[in-house]
Formats: sequence, structure tokens, C-alpha cells
Amino acid sequence: MKPQHLKIQTNADQSFSVRKDTSPNVNNRWHYHTEVEMVCFHNGTGTQFVGDNIERFLPGDVVLLGSDLPHYWRYDSSYFEEDRAEEPHATVIHFYESFLGERFLHLPETKAIKNILEKAKRGILIRGDEAEKISQQMEKIYIAEGLNKITALLDCLMMVAGMPKIEILSSLGFKADFRAAENDRMNNIYNFALNNFKKKIQLEEIAAVADLVPNSFCRYFKTRTGKTFSKFMVDIRVGYACKLILENRLDIKQICFESGFNNFSCFHKSFKTITGKTPKLYQETHLLV
Repeated sequence: MKPQHLKIQTNADQSFSVRKDTSPNVNNRWHYHTEVEMVCFHNGTGTQFVGDNIERFLPGDVVLLGSDLPHYWRYDSSYFEEDRAEEPHATVIHFYESFLGERFLHLPETKAIKNILEKAKRGILIRGDEAEKISQQMEKIYIAEGLNKITALLDCLMMVAGMPKIEILSSLGFKADFRAAENDRMNNIYNFALNNFKKKIQLEEIAAVADLVPNSFCRYFKTRTGKTFSKFMVDIRVGYACKLILENRLDIKQICFESGFNNFSCFHKSFKTITGKTPKLYQETHLLV
């Protein structure tokens, strides 16, 4: 599948773009662009796809994406309801690596920024206190004017570069295939999976969505995502289980079946493998925060 290539609009009097998004439909598809992207989710939850990484995104998350890295954010269904109680809210910045000139990142003084942008080609996730500081800096970028806007962005990138530890999202071996002719196939697969993950999806069923025979679908999906479709579904279901645990309205066994698992021991094992914690420990850790 070829991710959709998007052209980011920039005002004629600005060297990069910064905007506020309050719609769950903004770039709500598998896409990529030449510009580097930094996004902070102030409000809203959903499923995040960055390269071959799948996980939940949460309020406060900051994500830095390098050039041409395919990505896709799918807000939870509650944000598409007409009478929704909360509106999604994100700050999004796009800039070319060379927005200050072709030689800028080759200066010795910008080595730290060059290194962090190189790491961002696999996607960087920032959470917690560090994300809060970067979110505040992104707000300064949004309201600044003229040269102050540029220096605020550089300060923000230096903050990321100075973090003692960063979380890389996509695997080292991920490589997007931009040559394939079909533009919408992966979007159809993702949307079908996200709309139906609570039930068992037959291989023939998802293969038909992709307009492929089952054997061809398995090879196609593994080649383009780096994982099997069954592993992909487990990632989605565990991510949704994390959401339900954080909401703290259902007990663990109810969450197991509500997330699409038919077997509690399988749910328990998959959850621990992906999160590093048992569902109970994950719940207790959250309740202590």
C-alpha cells in the first residue's frame, strides 16, 4: 500500500506551520509528508500508528515524527458523536529540516538537533513531566511572531535533544513501501480492524476487505507492517484494554472480553508481553498516580 502523500500548507509569511486541531477527522488516514511533524495531544484519546508501531495516544502525549514516516491517528469513536462531551484538541507543527537553509544542520552548534531529527525518522514519543514542558514550549511557538517564532522552535527541539532518555516508536527494520499502486488498501484494513476488533475477524473476511485472497493478504500485510495480522489485532485489543483499565469502570475479566479476547489467560499473557505489566499491576500503578 502506498501511504497518501500530503502537502502541508504554509503561509507565505512563515517558514513553518503551527496550528490548532479541534476535529477528529484531520489527517485521519495513513499518510506521510516531507515535513517533520511535532504534535501534542491536549485532549483526546485513540489509536496511534507510527511506522510499524501501534499503541494508544493519551492527553499530554507529544510525538515527534521525521520526514516521510507514515503515520495515522484514529480518535476513539466517542469523539465522532454529535453530542460528544469533549472535543479533541491538539497543537501541530510542521517544518522542513532545511527551513533555515541547507547548511544549518551541518553546523557544529546544531549537532544535537540533527541527531534528534535523525532519531525522529522512527518516531519519538514523549510523556510525563517532559511532555508537559514541551507542550508549554509549543504554545510559545504558537503565539510568538517573527524571529521569536523560529527561536522558540529551536528551543523546543533542543529540549527534546536534551532529554536523558527517549522512546522510539517504529522498529529499526521498518521501511515504508511508497511504490505500490493502491492508495487506499491499508486505510480500509485499518478502519475495518478498528471497527471490528471486539469480535473474531476471519482471515477470509479481512482479505476480502483488502481485495486479496487469504494467502496473498498474509504476505502483503506482513511485508508492509512488519507483523502478522493476528499480532496487529492483539496490539489493538491490548491498547483498548489499557483505555478501559484507565477508565476504571469495569473489572479485569470484563475488560478482557470487552477488548475482544475470548480467553482470559491469553489476554493476561498478551497484556503482560506488550505492556510489561499484568492487567492488575497496570491498574494498581495507575490508581497510585
